Amino acid sequence: MTARSAIGKDIASGGALAIAAAVRAGQASAVQIAEAALARIEADDPALNSFTTVTAERALAEARAVDARRAQGYDPGPLAGVPYAVKNLFDIAGITTVAGSKIDAERPPAAADATAVRRLAEAGAVLVGALNMDEYAYGFTTENTHYGPARNPHDRDRIAGGSSGGSGNAVAGGLVPLSLGSDTNGSIRVPASLCGIFGLKPTYGRLGRGGARPFVASLDHVGPLARSAADLAAAYDAMQGPDPRDPACAGRPVEPALPQLARGVDRLRIAVAGGHFAGAGEAAEAVATVAQALGVATRTIEVPEAARARAAAFIITASEGGNLHLSDLRTRAADFDSMTRDRFLAGTMVPAAWVIQAQRFRGWFRERVLELFREVDVLLAPATPCPAPRIGQETIEIDGVEVPMRPYLGVYTQPLSFIGLPIVAVPVHLPGKLPIGVQVIAAPWREADGLRIAAALERDGVVTAPVPGNGTAA
Repeated sequence: MTARSAIGKDIASGGALAIAAAVRAGQASAVQIAEAALARIEADDPALNSFTTVTAERALAEARAVDARRAQGYDPGPLAGVPYAVKNLFDIAGITTVAGSKIDAERPPAAADATAVRRLAEAGAVLVGALNMDEYAYGFTTENTHYGPARNPHDRDRIAGGSSGGSGNAVAGGLVPLSLGSDTNGSIRVPASLCGIFGLKPTYGRLGRGGARPFVASLDHVGPLARSAADLAAAYDAMQGPDPRDPACAGRPVEPALPQLARGVDRLRIAVAGGHFAGAGEAAEAVATVAQALGVATRTIEVPEAARARAAAFIITASEGGNLHLSDLRTRAADFDSMTRDRFLAGTMVPAAWVIQAQRFRGWFRERVLELFREVDVLLAPATPCPAPRIGQETIEIDGVEVPMRPYLGVYTQPLSFIGLPIVAVPVHLPGKLPIGVQVIAAPWREADGLRIAAALERDGVVTAPVPGNGTAA
């Protein structure tokens, strides 16, 4: 290995912005970075099961194009040479979008990239593959019947979370510095929490969903996962802008977050969400750690009717999701994952009156929560009720009560997805314990506030996202 190749391999194991800076400065080539990433995936992915498709040919072609732009004196982009991967519900030109399913694997390849994929490519990022997920994004564990479970890099006998489990464990395990996921009821924040990394669910309608396989269109968000707040902000900034393919994402101006991360957070009014979000055990300890670091340990504010909001979110999710897959449920029920199928079938039988009432309540709940943001700028809450459970585990204990594991992983994320708030999940590594996340919840369109707090906590060493085994999955 030449000295330059060794430098390139070392840089490739770092963060997104460090990689981009090195490529832009000529310290490493994008091709070297891509080759190192592909070698790391080949070595470590069999144990983690992050990838369902590796796009090596495309990655090397994109890397060569980045190097050519730089050599010709052109700007290679803010994410020049950064390897990334996407949940396999994002369209990748020439690749079949399987959305974690057996059924969609039979469909033709995508004709064009999803909007988010195209924008990252335009920023110079290099796509290395598609990532494992819960079938049709309906789940919190990524224990996928068709493609196998995504395993947690901190303990491979444990789940990575879901439904963006591959997006979480690929970043946490050091396979890529950035990934894309989707979040309907918590599917970015749950894997970010369980895998010990940063995740962003932006405001509903902020990032374009064009070319992303829908689950529940009125609740679906797309967003990035990363190992630092700055990398998260850089990916978010690259994907901003109106999307003519997504009616929910139209006309909102680009508001870069990365330049704001250096600003202090002293003037932000921060409180801890109480009541439904009080948490217990590690979840409560993680929130207390963050709250104490921010000087708001004693300021608590209750979010009204959050448990009812979660129930309403269940109804809307099941009914919209079931309706979307009704044709395949009728003709190919045996080809679904059994748990996904049963949830969708139940959703098709939800009475219309329930759905209408859930939507009415949704509007009421949104107004009540927006009233809280007249008093505060940011709320803190647990991301998950516990660290990562074991693969196959059926129940967890919350505050002394045994509950079903899979639905309860979203107990703190669902009420907030329901009304489209921007939320950053930050990783807390409690001594001697598995990581667990805290939600930093901001007012609509104020993603930068949440990212500023994440960056401040990271600078102070309160939240971190180390790769187990110093760059190799443990």
